[in-house]
Amino acid sequence: MGGHRAEFLDGRVEKATAKKNEEFLHSVLDTDAGARYLGEFAIGTNHGITRFTRSILFDEKIGGTIHMAVGASYPETGGQNVSAVHWDMICDMRDGGQIFVDDELFYESGHFVV
Repeated sequence: MGGHRAEFLDGRVEKATAKKNEEFLHSVLDTDAGARYLGEFAIGTNHGITRFTRSILFDEKIGGTIHMAVGASYPETGGQNVSAVHWDMICDMRDGGQIFVDDELFYESGHFVV
């Protein structure tokens, strides 16, 4: 998989590209004022799940993955972004993926390093 990229600035998708269906990607991001904003970000921590099932509500919890959604956030968790869109995306980080926080390595290859 792959072939798509989103660049964020202050929680907003400023640039997005896709190898396939790029026009559709842009149409979703332009749905309303909140559609380009990050509405959810989470790190999957269930290492008992070892393979993808194609059910995003299950797969987003796989240990070693991260997931985010552009668009609406969940008010019950304190989120305030409003949009007709809530588009979940999962990234498998188990083979070299990294997260840096304040320029320090925080997460690598599916595991916290702090």
